[in-house]
Amino acid sequence: MPDDQIQTLRDQVGAEDFARETAAIADSITRVIDGKPDAVRAALVCLLAEGHLLIEDVPGVGKTMLARALAATVDATVRRIQFTPDLLPGDVTGVSVYNPVDRVFEFKPGAVFAHIVIADEINRSSPKTQSALLEAMEEHQVTVDGVSRALPDPFLVVATQNPLEMEGTYALPEAQRDRFMMRVSMGYPDAASEALMLRQRDTLNPLDDLRPVVGSDRVRQLIAWARSVHVSPAVEEYAVGLARATRAHPDVRLGASPRATLQLVRAAKVWAALDGREFVIPDDVATLLEPVFAHRMIAARGTSATRGRTSSDAIAAVLRTIADSVRVPLATR
Repeated sequence: MPDDQIQTLRDQVGAEDFARETAAIADSITRVIDGKPDAVRAALVCLLAEGHLLIEDVPGVGKTMLARALAATVDATVRRIQFTPDLLPGDVTGVSVYNPVDRVFEFKPGAVFAHIVIADEINRSSPKTQSALLEAMEEHQVTVDGVSRALPDPFLVVATQNPLEMEGTYALPEAQRDRFMMRVSMGYPDAASEALMLRQRDTLNPLDDLRPVVGSDRVRQLIAWARSVHVSPAVEEYAVGLARATRAHPDVRLGASPRATLQLVRAAKVWAALDGREFVIPDDVATLLEPVFAHRMIAARGTSATRGRTSSDAIAAVLRTIADSVRVPLATR
């Protein structure tokens, strides 16, 4: 989005408007997702940071429910793709079909042509089909038969996947994982939330009562407001330093990419805006480090010293060694 367009859209939203409307989106989703404020906030951050969200967890904990709740809260076009082993790339992107009457090929758009795309159980399809989303997620366009077609704006992919140890799953390619701004896990609800769910959802589906609280045009204005949040050079250096540290860490075979650094800062802008600030602080960056970086990183092959360690362990080590020594001076610059 060009700077002049961002400023034009930002002028149409005030700080109070941003706070009120983002709270309304979160409250609407929370009516369906009980006891998971972190997952709800992650979905809101991805929506307003123009990123994509990967929800990973075991079956039955509400991954698809979160994606559907977000889609129902925004008055925009929504398409759901059920990823299965027999799904083809053309089902996602679209295909050219021959029209015998006019003797021409006509493009039939695939399911990806929507503002919000729910990619359900994305790791149950083949890597070839998964890769059909690569161009769409990065460039917001689809190229079929040499012709590029723009996708709607805003464009958000909310994908769910099961852990790799579940039967019938394929690992997402590194390039595909790198397209997702954040990865979150739902986790099991606490006892009180689970009991409340039993009482409230015995005969009713809370999704049926959800109504949109914002439209797609308003979402673009909220995105512009968040994009204008100030990031000081010192905080930018902090983010870059953290990313570079993951690449040099001995327990990591593949560290965070430059795209990860860019998306970390974009997510931090939204995080700051949701907290009512027009500037990013180091703690915003540190808070988002694991959900933005962990799924992109690959732990080093196990040795006697590193066996069992994960990318999350490496991120915690990076924060301990770099963040504690750098964050305090940053706060005063």
